Amino acid sequence: MTPNPASAPPAQDGRDSRAFALTEELAELEAQAIAAVEAAESLEALDEVQSAYLGKKGLIAQVKRQLGGLEPDERKTVGQAYGRVSGAFAQAEAARRDTLELARDERILASEQIDVSLPPRLPKRGSLHPLRQTLEDILDVFVGLGYEVVTGPEVESDWFNFDALNTVMDHPARTLQDTIYVSGLHDGEPIDPDQAAVREDGTTGLLLRTQTSPMQVRTMLDREPPVYVAIPGRVYRQDTPDATHLPVFHQIEGLAVDTDLSLSNLYGTLDAFAKAMLGDEVKTRFRPHYFPFTEPSAELDAWVVDASGKGGWMELLGSGMVHPNVLRAGGYDPEEVQGFAFGVGIERTAMVRYGIPDLRLFADNDVRLLSSF
Repeated sequence: MTPNPASAPPAQDGRDSRAFALTEELAELEAQAIAAVEAAESLEALDEVQSAYLGKKGLIAQVKRQLGGLEPDERKTVGQAYGRVSGAFAQAEAARRDTLELARDERILASEQIDVSLPPRLPKRGSLHPLRQTLEDILDVFVGLGYEVVTGPEVESDWFNFDALNTVMDHPARTLQDTIYVSGLHDGEPIDPDQAAVREDGTTGLLLRTQTSPMQVRTMLDREPPVYVAIPGRVYRQDTPDATHLPVFHQIEGLAVDTDLSLSNLYGTLDAFAKAMLGDEVKTRFRPHYFPFTEPSAELDAWVVDASGKGGWMELLGSGMVHPNVLRAGGYDPEEVQGFAFGVGIERTAMVRYGIPDLRLFADNDVRLLSSF
């Protein structure tokens, strides 16, 4: 494009005026700017040219800011010159942008072109998510031990989630800080208004289950002993995500009710589970603990070695002998039958099994992690 430099007649009496100097400067900047526009080889380079000349600190914009210090006649002369220069620049910039955008689109179309005469490329076969893979492997262990797999609702009444599991009314787990209470529909039916009403403590009668343990009572109410079931599912808690906690995670509940069951049966079952999942050489320990629904209770820990070679104990699951009150809530006589229960953390087991240091990685859906499985 041929430059159209702005010009103005010299000042009267042969004197160089400030207005004349500014119009001459604009003419020089116009020629430089249009040459830079036509030399731009990419949209990014064109944006840099636009910013260098007409941006807030651009060379042409700096001349415009001097208009306020001129006399009215001079301001009119320089203002007209500025308008011609900025208009010429905008016209040249728009034309060059159209050319560069057309070239970019042609490159994109060429790179995305598909030769339909080529044989089809089969998609890469996917794989199970590591949590799903771990869950199925755990269920295989317990099915092999004679357990039946059953499932239950994720929206529970507080009776099944707390009362029937021997959890007292003032237990901290029942507060809004730990449990997510809900209202609305349950099993497709409207919730009883009295049940869904907010209580003095801010809770309602329904909640997102905090554990898979409510299915202990549901199972006992549904069938006669002996009972050997494994119950997988999602559970929910008011936890802030960090390396070892998530607000939504997965458990497998185990329940065994029969005559003559003892703590040694529980320990033998969990020892077989640990060796099947983590190898025969896995180092484990049972640590005394407290749960309202089991007595006595214990947690199973596994020795985990991190990338630096340092080892430490990591909790895998909680367990214990079913509390007599829970047996009674399920319609069983604790004088005739005994039982044990355990809750396996799927995420925790996968962390130990695959050496994954952070629970949040399971929820990130990072293809670099998922492709490893």
